[in-house]
Amino acid sequence: MTSRAGEQREEARQLTARLETEGVRNIALTWVDNAGIARVKTVPAQRLAATAARGVGMSPVFDVFTSDDTITESDDLGGPDGDLRLFPDLDRVTVLAAQPGWAWAPADRYDQLGRPHPACQRQFARRMTERATAAGLEVRMGFETEWVVTRAPESHHPGTTDPAAPLDYPCAGPAYGMTRVVELSDYLRDVTEALTVQGIDVLQLHPEYAPGQFELTTAPGDPVRAADDVVLVRETVRAVSARHGLRASFAPSFVAGQVGNGCHLHLGLYRDGRSLHRTPDTAHGLAPDADAFLAGILGTLPALLAIGCPSPASYLRLQPSRWAGVYQCWGVENREAALRLITGAPDDPDGGHAEVKTFDAAANPYLAVGAVIAAGLHGIESRASLPEPQRGDPGVLGVRERARRGIVRLPATLTEATDRLEKSAPLHEALGKVLHGAVLAVRRAEEAQFADSTDEEIAAATRWRW
Repeated sequence: MTSRAGEQREEARQLTARLETEGVRNIALTWVDNAGIARVKTVPAQRLAATAARGVGMSPVFDVFTSDDTITESDDLGGPDGDLRLFPDLDRVTVLAAQPGWAWAPADRYDQLGRPHPACQRQFARRMTERATAAGLEVRMGFETEWVVTRAPESHHPGTTDPAAPLDYPCAGPAYGMTRVVELSDYLRDVTEALTVQGIDVLQLHPEYAPGQFELTTAPGDPVRAADDVVLVRETVRAVSARHGLRASFAPSFVAGQVGNGCHLHLGLYRDGRSLHRTPDTAHGLAPDADAFLAGILGTLPALLAIGCPSPASYLRLQPSRWAGVYQCWGVENREAALRLITGAPDDPDGGHAEVKTFDAAANPYLAVGAVIAAGLHGIESRASLPEPQRGDPGVLGVRERARRGIVRLPATLTEATDRLEKSAPLHEALGKVLHGAVLAVRRAEEAQFADSTDEEIAAATRWRW
């Protein structure tokens, strides 16, 4: 046994003793597949030391699962052969406030010889974070999580995936209205309390635009931790909802034709602890590397959509004039721009950052943070620069005016976005052949699954998958 393995086993033993005193009997180990579904293996708490040393077996075929659990294949993955090992991140083991007797930990995946699995999305996010660090950059990220809550009908178990289940909203108040908070004050209190107990720093929680819709924002941090946090946030919201007789959906399009659920990604850039969004005597306060990093994201957005908007349902949400950011442009505090620069308070040294508005919760968050970092670093390497920022809603401009300003529509279908991802050399290089191929295979399978479906059928079929 290596010294590191021995240290992990001892750390796991001490952690097991602590978990036992807190009444934990089982631990959920999660990873997120390429369709954005959080998959799980669970182990008894007393098995944590053995699990930390040897991992838990799982099939590599999960990398080519689609959102409806259909199994496709890529050149490197698919079929019944092979095995991987799930290793819990002991630093992230969290006692679950809304699931008594349970704890949670995100898992990294390795092969049986201890080598990193080339399609492990969490390790991809870590590699890209390390690339940024090697370039002298610190990237801090955080997510906004949106969801729709309904009552769980008595005739349907809260976990049902029956798309015909009636939709019964527990709050009827107006968009952003205090009425919704009053109507669901106990529920919302329990959501924030559970997250706080679990170590999640909640910045704000408020009603959103669509019926029964809410949004919760968490504090920024290390990109891998940000992705872990958003997984924990979703599953905590889901658990609290179930305890209140409610159901939570994070699907991009809950009801076709209505405003959908986004999962906006916020990012700030730092060097030597100083914000690169607060540089004097530069346009919009952006240091040259911050400008190039954001330009790299903006230029790669058509391909990034296949990462951050991975379902046919995503493109029901991506409609003009709905603050979803469907045009390839950026703007200062412009909520219709795909990339929004947030200036923050003038006296806040950490106030400035950027927001990718297009992404939704069908995305694997580890793929999302890793791919955005890869795109930004490519912008620095290629010396990209941001074009002029856009004001107002590009959707109300005529086609000729948008063309004059150089504003183009981002992919309007998953097929188009996947084509762009397939041809993106920077993302192909960053993801690697195995992960890139698996993502493409899942996207193509999702396209085929819903090729002949109406908008209403797509929304109904995916409503309870995320």
